[in-house]
Amino acid sequence: MTRALTLAAGLALALAGPARAQSLPDLVTTDALRVCADPGNMPFSERQGDGFENRIAAILADELKVKLRYYWLTQGPGFVRNTLGSGLCDVIVGSAFGTELVQSTNPYYRSTYVLVSRPGTFPGLTGLDDERLKGKPIGVIVGTPPVERMGAVGLVPTMKPYPPYQFDPSRKHQTVSAEIVADVAAGKLDAAVLWGPAAGWLAKEAGRQAGKEASKETGKEGGLDVVPLLREPDRPPLAYRIAMGVRHGENEWKRVLNTALRKRQAEIEAVLRDYAVPLLDEEENKLLPAERKP
Repeated sequence: MTRALTLAAGLALALAGPARAQSLPDLVTTDALRVCADPGNMPFSERQGDGFENRIAAILADELKVKLRYYWLTQGPGFVRNTLGSGLCDVIVGSAFGTELVQSTNPYYRSTYVLVSRPGTFPGLTGLDDERLKGKPIGVIVGTPPVERMGAVGLVPTMKPYPPYQFDPSRKHQTVSAEIVADVAAGKLDAAVLWGPAAGWLAKEAGRQAGKEASKETGKEGGLDVVPLLREPDRPPLAYRIAMGVRHGENEWKRVLNTALRKRQAEIEAVLRDYAVPLLDEEENKLLPAERKP
């Protein structure tokens, strides 16, 4: 008897009937939610379970009434091949909707790139075409979509490129994004253009540390400014829908996850807000209201 015929009770219920349950691919473990994740990629995931993708995975496991298990691997080339592709896990919690490497569930949030700067450096800034950015050192990760846009508005000459991955075990910061935000806080950069779901939390953490020093003089703790880039052209896109990634062909598993995502959407959104993720309207480049009506 294959694994697909021995579904755990919770997952069987999620599939709404034994006939549909039996169509799950053999590779999907049915008594646990096996998540592929990076053990040191805050604010997304961490071995201690502190990331927002860890919390979202826990919500899904609760909905499916199964245990939560992780297969840990540092993000980098070959991540999908060595996680989903190897059959050691069954879902990647955060994946750009429509990427060819995986089959996407329905997207469960939409976000955008942001500009991070020290408080008061660029008051009123709304886009990368702001003339005050010209000639300023601005950090960005090589190969990310904002690089093309920065070239179009003349910011490349003083752009400070950072490598996309950081594998040195002696590194000071857990991720490249964390290093860039720390450099903004320290005054090594005037600004940075980063993926919003990473930058929001990192800026808050860096600002909290910097604010401890500021509070000695002002009595108030400060934070870094984070401006969602909502006015940029559609090409290159700076706003993306985020889904979960599963193996191609596992259509029934995708439907199970879609059902769970839909049922627990309000809780998932609350987690994202807890981590300062800029949440956009599904279609328009505008932020969702702070409190959404049911």
